[in-house]
Amino acid sequence: MSDFLRRYRAWTVLLVVLLCALPFYLDAFWLRIGLFSMAAAVGAVGLGLLAGTAGQLSLGHAFFLAVGAYGYVWLAGEPGPGLPPAVAVVLAVLLAGAAGGLFSPVAGRVRGIYLGVATLALVFLGHHVLLTADSITGGFNGRSVPPLELGGFSFTASDPEMTLLGVPFGAEERLWYLGLALFALTWFTARGLRLGRPGRALVALRDSETAAAVMGVHVARYRSAAFVLSSMYAGLAGVMLALAFRRVVPDYFSLALSVDYLAMIVIGGLGSVAGATAGAVFVTALPLLMTRYADQLPLVAAPGTTDGAVGPTEAARYLYGAAIVLILLFAPDGLHGLVRRARARIQRRRATPKDADPATETPSPASAVRAKEPTP
Repeated sequence: MSDFLRRYRAWTVLLVVLLCALPFYLDAFWLRIGLFSMAAAVGAVGLGLLAGTAGQLSLGHAFFLAVGAYGYVWLAGEPGPGLPPAVAVVLAVLLAGAAGGLFSPVAGRVRGIYLGVATLALVFLGHHVLLTADSITGGFNGRSVPPLELGGFSFTASDPEMTLLGVPFGAEERLWYLGLALFALTWFTARGLRLGRPGRALVALRDSETAAAVMGVHVARYRSAAFVLSSMYAGLAGVMLALAFRRVVPDYFSLALSVDYLAMIVIGGLGSVAGATAGAVFVTALPLLMTRYADQLPLVAAPGTTDGAVGPTEAARYLYGAAIVLILLFAPDGLHGLVRRARARIQRRRATPKDADPATETPSPASAVRAKEPTP
């Protein structure tokens, strides 16, 4: 076990060093993919806790993403209170949690497809509010995102541009480290929650409400708490998306975004923090990569052309839709389950000794004893 822990820590340190070094070698396009993937991973981890750990279906995740994004824009911008950006980030996350708290009585008493249909109404209601509340949301055209500043350090491309080790650090490079810090915070808090007593209570609640209630788990309270926590993770993801996009528009926070997040946790593996992260990277990066290399892909039309072929966004949805079908058929526990089984198989092969050569095999004491001849 100690060898395993040492290897695990070594791989973790190596991965952290690699992620911190990437802004020195990647251009802005790849860094933007990383920023969008980290923001999506934060939201997917929250939905994974709700759907995978607590067993609650939600189709309204896009609504809480919009609350976080527009909450930050309004709290830190003009018109709005004009609060310091760091304070606006915290308040936007709390605002998303409060929105989840207002809906938590429904989440505490309804489950399964009924909760999914109830949360579906939040998406349409939120989209209508975003289009009509022009003074807060900017209406159809949306609003620009105020830059984030911490201690006088701006996470935008300032003039003159900062240079580190000969590499110019613009907005993408600076936001990269902010995204890493927020994602690390999400990772460790979600894992601690899932492996701790609250996580065990949620798993018991998912498996059997009656058994969980007998063991002393307050069913409605834990369901509501899971929904509020998932809403706060979604609010933080919304803030990160707003900072990465630099402009928020209502059409982005539609039902399709909620479906994308469900695809992330299904592909990655329900109830797994690492699986939700892998699914988020896959679903987020695939359409961006197909858009960039559309002219080199068969049956995919480049953006802006009308030659009858499938656009890169639609093609990406077809691909990860097919991935969902394959996952459900052959690996219901997602990519995380596939990796876990492959790792267990490798460990078993290492632990199993090689077959000894029969010619050089030393006979056991029992086989070395001469057999007694039968009595005539």
